[in-house]
Amino acid sequence: MEIFHEHSWDLTIAEAKVVQEKLKNKVILEDQLPTINYVAGVDVSYDKQKGITQAAIAVLNFPQLELQTHALARCKTAFPYVPGYLSFREIPAILEALNAVTIQPDLILCDGQGTAHPRRLGIACHLGVLINKPTIGVAKSWLTGDYEQVPLTQGSWQPLTSEGETIGAVLRTRTGIKPVFVSPGHQISLPTAIRYTLACTSKYRLPETTRWADKLAALQ
Repeated sequence: MEIFHEHSWDLTIAEAKVVQEKLKNKVILEDQLPTINYVAGVDVSYDKQKGITQAAIAVLNFPQLELQTHALARCKTAFPYVPGYLSFREIPAILEALNAVTIQPDLILCDGQGTAHPRRLGIACHLGVLINKPTIGVAKSWLTGDYEQVPLTQGSWQPLTSEGETIGAVLRTRTGIKPVFVSPGHQISLPTAIRYTLACTSKYRLPETTRWADKLAALQ
C-alpha cells in the first residue's frame, strides 16, 4: 500500500493538530471514484491490558455485498484516546491490515467521521489522503455540527452544518431506526457518500461493510 503523505505517528497532541491542519488542505470533496467493484469496511478494537490495537478490513463485492476477503493486523497502541484525534490511534493498524488484504477495495467506509470533524479531518479523510483512495465516514454518533430532526423514513437525511458550512449528513438508513452520521472522506462528494452508504446498507442500521469489519476486529 503506497502512502502519499507520510508523517510520523510518534506525536504530541499539538503536533497531531498541526498534521491535521496540513492534511485537511489535501482532502478532495469531488467525485473521483473508479468503477466500484469492491467496497470495504475498516474497524478497530483494543486490548487495554496488553496495550494492543487490532484492526480489521473486510472487502465485499459490490453491489452484492458478499464478503470476499479480509485481513487483521495487531500493533502496539501508541496514541492516547483523545476526542478528535482518533485517526492517530487507529490508522497505523489499519494501514497494516490494508497491506495484508488480497483484494484492494475501490471505496472504503470508515467507522468514524470524515469532514464532520472540528478540523475537517476525521479518520476517513486522514486515511483517504494518506492512501489516495475514495473514503466515506459513517459514524454511529455525533461529534460536531448542528442538524434538524430527520424524518423517520429510510433514506431521509438532514444536513449537518457548522458555521454555515455543510460538513456531512444525518442519514436514516432504516425506517424508524436511529440515524447515522455520514460525511465525505476523500475523493467523494456528500451526495455520492450518502448514495453509497445507503447502497451498502441492507437489513440493519449500519452498512454491511462496517458490520463485517466490526465482527472481525473483535478481540477474542
